[in-house]
Amino acid sequence: MSQSTISNKRLQGKDLINVGVFTAMYFVIVFAVALLGYIPILMPLLCVLVPIVGGIPFMLFLTKVKKFGMIWIMSVIMGILMLLTGMGFYSILVGAVSGLIAELIYKSGDYRSASKAVLTSGVFSIWVWGNFIPLFLNIDAYFSTRQGYGQEYIDALTRLMPPWMCPVLLIAAFISGLIGGLLGKAALKKHFQKAGIA
Repeated sequence: MSQSTISNKRLQGKDLINVGVFTAMYFVIVFAVALLGYIPILMPLLCVLVPIVGGIPFMLFLTKVKKFGMIWIMSVIMGILMLLTGMGFYSILVGAVSGLIAELIYKSGDYRSASKAVLTSGVFSIWVWGNFIPLFLNIDAYFSTRQGYGQEYIDALTRLMPPWMCPVLLIAAFISGLIGGLLGKAALKKHFQKAGIA
């Protein structure tokens, strides 16, 4: 294998810039949608809304992905951003795993399969579920740093988050990610064709 072939497979500055730009775009959209979480009934629905709304920018990102590592890096960065915004470290752990699986799925289609891109969107979106894990492991500790939300909010969200909701939200994030991927694929049909994704 020639040196140029090896270098072509490595992440370069342009690739990392694309990761940074699209992660920033995705984060802004996610943050805007996440503000709905201040309404208790909408909090669990974030596992549906974030993957669907984020589907278009993520699918646009996939038209730029041709090298291994870009999806995983984006997923981990999203987890770090969630930690920095007070959502805990579980999103980093979940994102590291789901991001790697998503990366492998897209790579298995040689970065040119539209169906693999949609599946990648579904698996990638599981990182959102990581934000909810503290609510099921120790909800008292979760709200101990969020007393400003008020007792009424805390009581309402506690009722909405029984243990059986944990796997439901995981499945919801995955399915909603698929929906977001399909919507993104339809909206960005020309971009997919230009990127050689069929």
